[in-house]
Amino acid sequence: MTPAKLVLEDGSVFPGQSFGAAGEVTGEVVFNTSMTGYQEILTDPSYHGQIVTMTYPEIGNYGVNEIDVEHRVPSLSGFIVRELSRIHSNYRASGDLDTYLKKHNVIALSGIDTRSLVRHIRTAGAMRGILSTTDADNASLIAKAKAAPSLVGRDLVREVMSKSVTSWDEKLDDWTACEIGAAVDSGGGTHVVCMDFGMKWNIPRHFASRGYKVTIVPGDTTAAEIMKLSPDGVFLSNGPGDPEPLDYAIKTISELLGKTPIFGICLGHQLLSLACGAKTFKLKFGHRGANQPVMDLTTGKVEITTQNHGFAVDADSLPADLEITHRNLNDDTVAGVRHKTHPAFGVQYHPEAAAGPHDSHYLFDRFQDLLTAAAV
Repeated sequence: MTPAKLVLEDGSVFPGQSFGAAGEVTGEVVFNTSMTGYQEILTDPSYHGQIVTMTYPEIGNYGVNEIDVEHRVPSLSGFIVRELSRIHSNYRASGDLDTYLKKHNVIALSGIDTRSLVRHIRTAGAMRGILSTTDADNASLIAKAKAAPSLVGRDLVREVMSKSVTSWDEKLDDWTACEIGAAVDSGGGTHVVCMDFGMKWNIPRHFASRGYKVTIVPGDTTAAEIMKLSPDGVFLSNGPGDPEPLDYAIKTISELLGKTPIFGICLGHQLLSLACGAKTFKLKFGHRGANQPVMDLTTGKVEITTQNHGFAVDADSLPADLEITHRNLNDDTVAGVRHKTHPAFGVQYHPEAAAGPHDSHYLFDRFQDLLTAAAV
């Protein structure tokens, strides 16, 4: 393997070995605590602009396949692991991780002390960094890391969202649909329009598996254009980066409130909250992993959730017509909100999982209930 380095803007240096593509890339360095699901993480558009570190020590042991992708191509800036598995073994595998990353021009690093890196990020906070296989000079790399753009204030959504209106009919695979009970046609021809801010594909798979007609529109589509599609409900997708610069999306959502049921996930939840008058803030190191505990305040139940976000809704800024429905039990941040008078709600995590536990799939039932009530 070729020598390579991760260098952070604060001067921290982590030498290791390169795999995947060769070259140099900058991004915000973050970590994910999932034990599995690296292919879904690689292809999640919410990671656009970030260098992702996996805390699980060995990655790549089950290879890659064409089924578990969550978008057309990987969107993240770079990938870091403690150890890259030299072999892969899984009946679904169609290739190995190293070759997959080379194919999609993703620079990756192995052989570093990921535990040390993660502890540093938890203490100092997520920060800009650079992965390089071409520059070995620490001073040069530190300067490049410091010069890299921050995620705060940037509109990353326009770089990953769909560019045209499309229909979606792909459903969950038989195993997943059977396991979560979403294969039953409960939509009755219901039409859901999904605003794509960088949407994971398992979300429209859930909707299609319920019998919905699913239309995907770019995240900058106006409320008037959406209403011309005659939706029975509107979904607000996940996506990368800071929600506050997305004034076009916030305006659209504010105009849709009260006209149709709305369900938001992750960035969509943040945008819904902003459209109602709340504020957001950047977390110190974010929530990323398939093992994040959340309490549903309406039932008192605790669910283990999949999360991927670096910003959160400020609880103290919530207007009177929004109420908190879920709390993150690690730090008590807002994990879900509901509008008190309009049929609209959002959660800060991913009930569609992929990869992750299925504790939260009931939220699709709650959206179904809103759609049914609105149709009466």
